[in-house]
Amino acid sequence: MSETVTPLIKRNVGLLAGCQALLLCNAVTLIAVNGLAGARLAPTPTLATLTVTGYVIGTALMTLPASWFMKHYGRRAGFIAGALLGILGGITCATAVSIGSFWLLCLGTLCAGTYNAFGLQYRFAAADMAPADWKPKAISWTLAGGILGGFVGPWAGKITRDVWQVEFAATYASLSVFAVVALLIASRLRVPEMADAGQQGSGRPLAEIARQPTVIVAVLAAALGYGTMNLLMAATPLAMDICGLPFSDAAFVLQWHVLGMYGPSFFTGSLIKRVGVLNVLAAGVVLMLACIALALSGVTLMHFWWALFLLGVGWNFLYIGGTTLLTETYRPAERAKVQGSNDFLVFGVQAVSSLSAGALVLGGGWHTLNLYAIPAVLVIAIAVAALTLHRRRLAVGVS
Repeated sequence: MSETVTPLIKRNVGLLAGCQALLLCNAVTLIAVNGLAGARLAPTPTLATLTVTGYVIGTALMTLPASWFMKHYGRRAGFIAGALLGILGGITCATAVSIGSFWLLCLGTLCAGTYNAFGLQYRFAAADMAPADWKPKAISWTLAGGILGGFVGPWAGKITRDVWQVEFAATYASLSVFAVVALLIASRLRVPEMADAGQQGSGRPLAEIARQPTVIVAVLAAALGYGTMNLLMAATPLAMDICGLPFSDAAFVLQWHVLGMYGPSFFTGSLIKRVGVLNVLAAGVVLMLACIALALSGVTLMHFWWALFLLGVGWNFLYIGGTTLLTETYRPAERAKVQGSNDFLVFGVQAVSSLSAGALVLGGGWHTLNLYAIPAVLVIAIAVAALTLHRRRLAVGVS
């Protein structure tokens, strides 16, 4: 029998979606300007996307501490702490471009990444409070808040780019404004604290949990899907600039890319419930391969637009599908370490992809960059197919 979805749960999911929206306003604004600001200040062109890498490394380094903090001090306290780090990151980045310091800019984006690490827990907070049959929807609806970020982020980048005397200084300062609003929303959350079982003991060893086939596929789908998406997305503003397309076109493409990332969230949860999580993961693989095929076929605005839009939808299916799959694999006492370890791996892969993006697109071009993305997508395809066959064999054995 289904458990009741209470008004408090719905209210909290709505507030978490608001926090997610502001987190994405922050993140997409960074994506729109980091590569360009980095290219202006970097000592060598190959370091242009190190500012993007700093953001990802900040996320990766803070995922486990953020999970530990929330286990001991609660979700709301963690989300407030994350927003404070976001405010600090925006101020640091604005200061860095004002004084022309590339390395301070990298430090600022690293600090902004620590805010993202706390924000990654929005989806898990929604899943943990929801009844079992409503978890995919809770995750999806929380992530759907990112749609706002897809439009506000690039728009904020355009209108603030030259507001102050130094290019991008006001853009980075706007990140602090987004984080302030997120802090105010987080303070209104009434998220139930992690269950007593989740705060006491440690459950099974992490190595034992990680050996489960379902965990392996969940992590591969999220990590390689996110890494592939980040590789192509981080390089897009630079690639479009090299192809002679204006910044306004890059902002337009990123808007639709983020719409592709978060727009499907309104129905991804229902789709998972209807056709199964593994079928949704398989669809994500197909969409990512379609994105790469389009990117390899040309470099017009429409090629970039369609490729990045499909990339976003493919990421949505892989990320929400992987998160949903992961929630099936741990007990309450294991929640914090599994969630934190998963996000650490996801953003560890992202760190590598973002660091590689600048060197690959500047050294080998957009075409070569896309060829490098193919093996990662094929690994996800093989993993999903293997788990599908494994579950079918188990079902036959039970029957």
